[in-house]
Amino acid sequence: MKKNILFVVNPISGDLDKSELIEAVEEFAVTNHFDLEVYETTGKNDPKEIQSIYKEYNPERIIVAGGDGTIKMVAEAMEEQDVIIGILPAGSANGLSVDLNLPQGIEENLKIAFLSHYIEMDMICINGKKSIHLSDLGLNANLVKNYEQSDVRGFWGYALQAFTTLKESEDPFVATISANNKTVEHTARMIVIANSQKYGTGVIINPNGAMNDGKFELVILKSLDLLLIGKIITGNMPIDSDDIVIISTDKAEIKTDYPVNFQIDGEYCGAQTSLEIHILHKQMKIAVP
Repeated sequence: MKKNILFVVNPISGDLDKSELIEAVEEFAVTNHFDLEVYETTGKNDPKEIQSIYKEYNPERIIVAGGDGTIKMVAEAMEEQDVIIGILPAGSANGLSVDLNLPQGIEENLKIAFLSHYIEMDMICINGKKSIHLSDLGLNANLVKNYEQSDVRGFWGYALQAFTTLKESEDPFVATISANNKTVEHTARMIVIANSQKYGTGVIINPNGAMNDGKFELVILKSLDLLLIGKIITGNMPIDSDDIVIISTDKAEIKTDYPVNFQIDGEYCGAQTSLEIHILHKQMKIAVP
């Protein structure tokens, strides 16, 4: 008996044409005797559409072609179901696939997405919203906001906005952080709420992070001088630096002295003064190499 697979494609993610990718997936499904149902997202009511296809079709896996935002949307739509999600990275933010060490080539990725084993991955709940990867307050969220408002996409879009963002960067903020039955105060340029280790650019920000350990890390960057940024970008994250504090916990509260820009998984979420954060242990099954 053929096994059912639901293939969810975000046609506009990453400004990439998906027709070849869809063809490759359909071909792989036929060769390996899977029954494939293709759903292209529209940005209107997608979670409900996916839920109703799932009920009717009962797939054993859902393959997602898109970026972190699409993966998160599917994971949220499927939170009541026991289904494995396979990833074909095809967004402007593919942080999760970089962190899972998914290969670049489509052939290897198809094998993993359709056939490979899986891990049960944590998610983080922040003010009622879910994060699968990395969220942050401060400088990088400013960058995400500027990127969303600009016309230039892809790597150069980020590079251009990084320059603008650094040039316009606001004063440091004071954060009061309650975690592990302690309350501490730090003056910070940026606080990362990390379920994993690295940004989609491959930059490691949380060297000891694991996506299935029931904990998340708060990575507090007190200063962001060019030397420190250079070290982080070249993969030499200085854990023992006085400029960086890492707190590992399963729940925390952050309060800031003025509204600070905030983003979740590459999506700008406005300026915030208060974040309530807790871990959602083993929330989704993700196919891995």
